[in-house]
Amino acid sequence: MTTTHATPHALSAAPAHAALGAAAGLAGGIVFGVKMQAMGMISMVGMLVHSNSTAVAWTVHLAVSAALGAGFALLAGGRAEKLRPAALLGMGYGAVWWVLGALWLMPARLGMPVFQLTATSGKSLVGHLMYGAVLGLAYAGVHRAMCRTRHSR
Repeated sequence: MTTTHATPHALSAAPAHAALGAAAGLAGGIVFGVKMQAMGMISMVGMLVHSNSTAVAWTVHLAVSAALGAGFALLAGGRAEKLRPAALLGMGYGAVWWVLGALWLMPARLGMPVFQLTATSGKSLVGHLMYGAVLGLAYAGVHRAMCRTRHSR
């Protein structure tokens, strides 16, 4: 049986990975947000905080996108350092958040029926998959660039 121990370096790396994930989450959030804006769905995000403002909706959407990106980085870690696995993990993560967020938490918060599969929820799934793919690719890309920079010193 092998025992692993958390090193100070590994523990101090977690905030850095979370920050990379948050930045990657913003990239994914922008792509998904543009899709939601084009479909006229971004206003629903603002309704979560009792606002009809598009600016507030975008602020909430991007804050959630960044937080979910940080969570992705902490969960996926080294498994998301290469582009293809990162994109696939990101899409899986996006699908999970589609179920948790779009089908359950958001409608429950807005007093709507939960787990309703409609044409709109199908479009939302596509958006969440796009978010996840961009999240994973951006995380892997930035991670690779930072590793190259660190190794070239």
